[in-house]
Formats: sequence, structure tokens, C-alpha cells
Amino acid sequence: MKANPVLNFEIDRSALRYTGTDLQRPECILAERDGTLWAADARGGVVQILPDGTQQVTRQTQSGYFEDAASEATRYLDGTLPNGLAFARNGDFLIANFGTDCLEVMSRDGNSKVLADTIDGQPIGKVNFVLRDSKDRLWVTVSTKMRNWMHALRTDLKDGYIACFEDGAFRIVADGFAFTNEIRFDAKEEYLYVAETTGGCISRLRVDGKGELSNREIFGPTSLGKGAWPDGIAFDVVGNLWGTMVYSDKLFVLTPEGDLRVLLDEGDTEKVDALERQFFNNHVTEDVLFATGRGVAPWMASVTFGGPDLRTAYIGSLKGKRIPYFQAPAPGLPMVHWTDR
Repeated sequence: MKANPVLNFEIDRSALRYTGTDLQRPECILAERDGTLWAADARGGVVQILPDGTQQVTRQTQSGYFEDAASEATRYLDGTLPNGLAFARNGDFLIANFGTDCLEVMSRDGNSKVLADTIDGQPIGKVNFVLRDSKDRLWVTVSTKMRNWMHALRTDLKDGYIACFEDGAFRIVADGFAFTNEIRFDAKEEYLYVAETTGGCISRLRVDGKGELSNREIFGPTSLGKGAWPDGIAFDVVGNLWGTMVYSDKLFVLTPEGDLRVLLDEGDTEKVDALERQFFNNHVTEDVLFATGRGVAPWMASVTFGGPDLRTAYIGSLKGKRIPYFQAPAPGLPMVHWTDR
């Protein structure tokens, strides 16, 4: 058996490179095979970043709300907040909009429509992430049913769920999650892995041929340690699960055996500690929450593998204005593109 290359891998912070300028909330990043990146953008759509650094915003509807918001709280609560992204089968963008609480689809020229805003006759809730599998099914995470997501940052609330959108209909396939965030399939799509932000852990469920989920379990440690608020996750071809911790600004890896390695820690210890104390007392205040977030990707939110060999790892964030990247020790799993059948 070959040694896992991530075990001896270290990130040289000074060697990090950057792409993108003046981005707004580049939470999720999609990578094209030709090196083009697409980043979620709070102006109401996505930003295309070409390999030469040229960029262009494609908007659903022009919005200046994020940039002009009167406070940090309203900036991250209201308006349009494109969050999780996926490629639709025809090349359009599937958008989990954390501001409008809708699953949306946007063409490459900006035409947009709502695919779903209710489920079982009720509002969906805080739509966080969307993932398309090889069978063209859409898997959507809802972090919480609470309109103000900050009120869901507590240890005693597990109202997040996962829904599957297939044949024009939504169905809830698993619930009871602690702030459901990004989800990813393993290489064979046998397991679905779930980042539970306020649960401080990664869980997984077995997937059968009909898209039913079962045998839920924790993958790796029951807690990812101090400042454990996992957000974005992505697999490499070796089976390592890469992830971010949003308020403590950490980049971590779980090996196929479930062992944890923290590769980058950008958090302000004092401010993270203050937030953690409030979190475990189930009373997070805006001033303490928004005081966190610093470093190369403040409020580190996602990991995307791109480049011609899928070895370039890009880090998305909620507060960053550019995207840091580095060369990973192993290629990432390829995304499901519209050309895939």
C-alpha cells in the first residue's frame, strides 16, 4: 500500500498564491477543466475568473446590498447571498441562495429562475449547498429552518436536513443535523459525507441505488477539536477528506482512516475562544461572532480542486476579497460537469 502523501504535507503560508480581486463573499468555487473558476458572489450571481486573471461578474439581478449594508449582521442576513454552487447538466449554474432561501438556476448570461422555495408546502429554510451526482440528481442541504441563521448557532438545535430534487420534485431524505453545511460523495458514490457546523463533526450516510440514505455515523473524531465549525469539504483521489472550519479559519484533512490533521490555522485565538464560550452557552452575540475571521481566507468556507491536473487547491471564504491557492499533494476528485454522462 502506498503511503498517504498528505501525512507528510505542510502548507507554506508564505508560498500561497492568490486569484481574484474585489470579490464579494466568494463562499463556493467551481473549477472548469480549462482552468476557469466561478465563485459565488453577493452582487447576485457568480464571478468568472479566467486562467490569466481576467474576471467578469454574471448577475441574476444587480444587487449592491452586501457592499452597502449598514452592519455586518444585515450584510450576512439579507439580500441575495449565492452560497453553494454546482454545474447543471446543460452548463447552467445551480445556486443554493442563503439570502433568498431558494434553490435557483442561472444561465451563463444571467437569466435566473427559482427551482424550489418550498418543500411539503412549507418554506425550505436556509438553503446552504447544492450537489449534483452522476445520475443527475440534485442533493440540497438546509442548515436550519430559522430565518435568522445566527440564532441557530447553538449546541441544542438540530433542525437541519438534506433533500433530494429529482424528476421535478423535492423529498427530504435525512434530517436532524446540527447546521447542515456542505456535502460530498466518495469516489464510488457509496457514501454521502456531511459537514455539521454546530455539531463540530463530519457524518456520513450510505447511499443505495434509489438514492435512499441509511446507516448514519460519525466519520473521524466526534469533535474536530477547538473551534470545530466545519463548513466546506472535498475529497482527493487518495480518499482524504479536506475541509474548512469557518469561524476559527482552519484547513483540515481527515484521512481514509478518520485521522485528523490541521494544515492551516489562521484564527485569532482570543476571539475564537470568546466565540466558543458563547457558543457552548447557547448565546452567540453579533459583536463576538463578527469579530472572528482573519488571515488569508477570513471565515474560511470551502475547498475546491482545480487546474489541469486537479492538484491546485482553492480556498473559498465569506469575508475574503480574493482566493488563495496552493499545490496539494494529491489530485482532487473531479467535479460532475455538464458534459459528463
